[in-house]
Amino acid sequence: MTVEHHETDVLIIGCGLAGLYAALHIDPRLRVLFVTKENADTSISWLAQGGIAAAVGAGDDPELHLRDTLEAGAGLCDEAAVRVLVSEAPREIEILRRMAVPFDLAPDGTLSVTREGGHRHSRVVHAGGDATGRETVKTLAAAAGERDNIRFWERSFFAGLLRDAERVTGAYVWSGGVPCAVSARCVILCAGGAGRIYSRTTNPAVATGDGVAAARRAGAELKNMEFVQFHPTGLYEERMPSGRAFLISEALRGEGALLLNAAGERFMAGRHELAELAPRDVVSRAIAREMTRSGHPCVYLDVTAKGKAFLQRRFPTIYAECAARGLYIERDRIPVAPVQHYMVGGVATGLYAETSLPGLYAVGENACTGVHGANRLASNSMLECLVFGRRCAAHIGGGAAPRGKAEIAALPGWQGGGDDTEGERAAIRAVCDRDAGIIRTLRGLERGATEMRGILDALQARQTHGRDSLETLNMASAALCVLESAAGRPESAGTHYVTGA
Repeated sequence: MTVEHHETDVLIIGCGLAGLYAALHIDPRLRVLFVTKENADTSISWLAQGGIAAAVGAGDDPELHLRDTLEAGAGLCDEAAVRVLVSEAPREIEILRRMAVPFDLAPDGTLSVTREGGHRHSRVVHAGGDATGRETVKTLAAAAGERDNIRFWERSFFAGLLRDAERVTGAYVWSGGVPCAVSARCVILCAGGAGRIYSRTTNPAVATGDGVAAARRAGAELKNMEFVQFHPTGLYEERMPSGRAFLISEALRGEGALLLNAAGERFMAGRHELAELAPRDVVSRAIAREMTRSGHPCVYLDVTAKGKAFLQRRFPTIYAECAARGLYIERDRIPVAPVQHYMVGGVATGLYAETSLPGLYAVGENACTGVHGANRLASNSMLECLVFGRRCAAHIGGGAAPRGKAEIAALPGWQGGGDDTEGERAAIRAVCDRDAGIIRTLRGLERGATEMRGILDALQARQTHGRDSLETLNMASAALCVLESAAGRPESAGTHYVTGA
């Protein structure tokens, strides 16, 4: 097939918060091209409910934010990266306010802040009640659309990185039914997570690990892939054909909601000093054990102490979604269960989002900056997108950079047609659910890694690939990274909890 050749200065893969914020800080003399599978409102960022953590409230400061982040990370955070994150957080909030992100305000006109799991102070700013991601991405996407130097290729599939012997030089993209080789001074991976390797996730269908898989094929260093965060409170539904669970924000517990078992009893009190507001890994394991003990498929979140008016104002998205299912949360308990939510590990980066490959940057969920350690502190993810997106743009600067001969990095054949790999996807999810979940065993991880290698080998043996099989290949690659990394860490830490059984 004839391959079209295109050029840009900066190529951004993905159109969530990380990519948009980076683009808006890139030197406007540089040409920026976004490549996204769908569009901004299908990104993981768009779905973010809780908010952005920053020490902007009364009595708070970055050192306290640092302490909570390090504690949640179970001793495995990169402290230098965390210091950058928390010290620059207030500045990023001010920048967003100047960009007209409509943050919720307190009656006195100051920023409204709430508290979430692992935080000892109220420091999570929010917008639209429980629609922070949507309101922030919508604002930034509109601003990016007004920039003459920024273009968007929507509904375009990123198939792999281009590189020469020295550096990454661009990407191979299928856009408008045409295969394209896009050469670029640098590529920023902002492709999100890999939640679709699990049968129940809060992630949209586009979260198939494309960024991590492409970086792995190109030879970039990955880090901390064993750490996968399960959110304690996904809305439990007996039938969920889409695989995406609706998230019940941790902010409900920050506003006083309690976790109850099937008998209506609290079970977090006494398990951790913060009870319902313990770090996510602690709460998720406690819920999983309670479900096993009782044989009940879920536990319940009780926010009935709050009135309807408050709940509709503070949590309009959650209230409406629950009401659509016949749940009226001012009187009904919400059935919840842990659900895959966030990939803590990813492409290893430095303090300016630079990876081990010259010309390649990574920001957002597909990156591993080191700020999360073994477990992400609630609402630090959107903050990470902002801080390291801006620092990435600063590192790119405005000067010219050499381009070498572009070669696809170990990418199998590509034909662009449709193909059915639902059987392989189901197998990937079954292995990850069984062996790489909330509670793991080393024997299970080794077994899962062996099975995943077989799935990956079969996918790689195909001579040609359409989008479906390339996405499935990426899922298998990301899943294998999780399983192999987890099998290589025999001790428990944060979200990676190993038992001897």
